[in-house]
Amino acid sequence: MIPILRHARRAVVLAIVVATPALSQTVPVPPSYPVNLSGPRVGLTVLSDGVINRLREESVDVGPMITQFGWQFEKRFYGGKDGLSAVTEFVVLGGGLEQGVVLPSVNWLVGLRTQKGFEFGVGPNVTPVGTAMVYAAGTTIRSGALNFPVNVAVAPSRSGVRVSLLTGITMRQR
Repeated sequence: MIPILRHARRAVVLAIVVATPALSQTVPVPPSYPVNLSGPRVGLTVLSDGVINRLREESVDVGPMITQFGWQFEKRFYGGKDGLSAVTEFVVLGGGLEQGVVLPSVNWLVGLRTQKGFEFGVGPNVTPVGTAMVYAAGTTIRSGALNFPVNVAVAPSRSGVRVSLLTGITMRQR
């Protein structure tokens, strides 16, 4: 009788192990509602010599550092119970205003943000010096309903590298 119980226990354990993935597919995932986290952005961008030379070819003379002003249209399109969020950001910037020029920059990033506010994303970047991929990482400091994002973005291109430090303010909105 004891060998039969031993085999029965193994059969029950095997059934639980095999059924667990199937069970996880039957439990409905609670809906995640989009959250609007858009707001203004300000910062600085450091331009490599290659980028400065490429701009000079286009009759734009700027120094190695330019200011940035713009707006980030951000949506959290998934927020899990574990605190991990999926976000998409469309960032429109005007740089070089302090030097009498307007250097537009358009970026679209898709990324993740942790419960503690660490975030990273990647996506295309379009500027007067051409197109590139932009890689960004940073953190969001929360204070009540306000968020203060601080991000570093790197955009390597054929012309050279641009490194930006941006910050801003957002208010959580549904």
